[in-house]
Amino acid sequence: MRLRIQQINVPLAYTDADVLFHARRMIGCDAAALSEPVVVRRSVDARARKAEPLHVLTVEITLSLPALPRNAHRPSIEILGAPEPEIPPLRIEWPAATPRPVVVGAGPAGLMAAYRLAMAGARPLLIDRGEPASARTSKVAQFWNRGLLDPESNVLYGEGGAGLFSDGKLTARSKDRGPIRDFMELLHSCGAEASVRIDAEPHVGSDRLLEIVARLRERIVAAGGEVRFQARLDDLHIENGQLRGLVVNGVEMACAHCVLAAGHSARDVHALLARRGVTLQPKPFAVGVRLEIPQAAIDRAQHGRFAGNPLLGAASFRLTRREENGARSCYSFCMCPGGTVICCASEPGRLTTNGMSYSKRALAKGNAAFLVPVGPADYPEHPLPALAGVEFQRALERAAFAAAGGEYRVPAVRLLDFLARTISPALPNDLSCPRAAPVEFRSILPEFATFTLERSLPPMLKELNGVKLEDAVLYAPETRSSSPLWVVRNDEGESTSTRGLYPAGEGAGYAGGIVSSAIDGMRAAAHVARQIAGGKDSGPAA
Repeated sequence: MRLRIQQINVPLAYTDADVLFHARRMIGCDAAALSEPVVVRRSVDARARKAEPLHVLTVEITLSLPALPRNAHRPSIEILGAPEPEIPPLRIEWPAATPRPVVVGAGPAGLMAAYRLAMAGARPLLIDRGEPASARTSKVAQFWNRGLLDPESNVLYGEGGAGLFSDGKLTARSKDRGPIRDFMELLHSCGAEASVRIDAEPHVGSDRLLEIVARLRERIVAAGGEVRFQARLDDLHIENGQLRGLVVNGVEMACAHCVLAAGHSARDVHALLARRGVTLQPKPFAVGVRLEIPQAAIDRAQHGRFAGNPLLGAASFRLTRREENGARSCYSFCMCPGGTVICCASEPGRLTTNGMSYSKRALAKGNAAFLVPVGPADYPEHPLPALAGVEFQRALERAAFAAAGGEYRVPAVRLLDFLARTISPALPNDLSCPRAAPVEFRSILPEFATFTLERSLPPMLKELNGVKLEDAVLYAPETRSSSPLWVVRNDEGESTSTRGLYPAGEGAGYAGGIVSSAIDGMRAAAHVARQIAGGKDSGPAA
């Protein structure tokens, strides 16, 4: 029988022998009765009361006995049923008279939609307004070093999407374990460390993502797909509620099936959808700041006396605070251990912030966004209400650009200065983002956000024992944690107003990170395939 055993505690530098030893003790059997152990999940327990930090494993293993021994630790052991039959790869016969499907956007959702469609034999065309990852990296370096923005290929547009320069965290709250496993296996086969398949908080790093997305693109092409960069979506041709074509770089092409995965920063695409009558709805999101503190202090707060153990790596945190006394709720987001704060922009004269880490997470500072929820009631009036959240973002980003003196310098302030409502004449000289300028954040963020941050940040940081308020620096604004609108779709993944249009990923409002976006793109591909197959389920749904 096949078993799943949870809560197996092993040393950080464990071996297969350690796994078998502890599995045997928990089951209460001889080692000879066990075979084929597979670690399916791994987390770290570095609590101070432990004698040493441990890995906590979930392991699947085969037991040759007819029944569990009586002394088995049953609360931690699950008897698995027969293995699910393998699902054959999704395959469809694409009608000769039907234009091939087009995927717009080469972020996680678009890449995975194109990959699944290519593997299905649909010969998709994947387009992106930006450049391949390697060329895009050069443009981003010019932007960070000299403030030179390319509106078409930048930190937010191009192969890999916005996630290419935001740490490569692969956290997922979805319960769709099968699709998540498939995605992690694909990343591993394209060059990610094997640990992404089992770690509770897997991480790739922006430096490794550059290689991985290029290899994924090569697989799309090898399976019959085509990828075009510097190919901007200009318009949609819609007749009687049916998508008929796309205008790309001013040239119309026939298209009856389009996976729209343009990303949360493709504001011109959102405006285009509104003009063409595609149903949109305003959506809540969040705004705030990015906070930076010494990584060594985070390590001590989280790992205690084990801080500095090379097998533990850089520690992360997740903090929340409830709404109270007129302050809204506040939460940390996108924590980047041993990383750097970065400037982002996709439109001239506006900027926002983000954070990223390389694969080693070895830099001196850690950072995280601290966000305050906003909703349609906070947005300004707009002739197209669905776009009001976009205008709310733009106003903050425009104010940030102006407040820091232009040239895409990031507004920054010491936390103690922010709390005292003052500005020191100079910022610390060890900032991870050197192109920063001291700014009073109340000239950028709405009053409810600064009020909430004033009251939330000190008690939240107090939970990280030993982190000093005087060591913290804030950057602003953090505006693009998620899309401010939904491109409304039905249960088949299709736009409710435009047949043949399949909104997917963060830009459509249905995902919140690399993994959830990738899975949403996989679903979109399956919906397209089922529609072509005449409504029949022609393969795995994700």
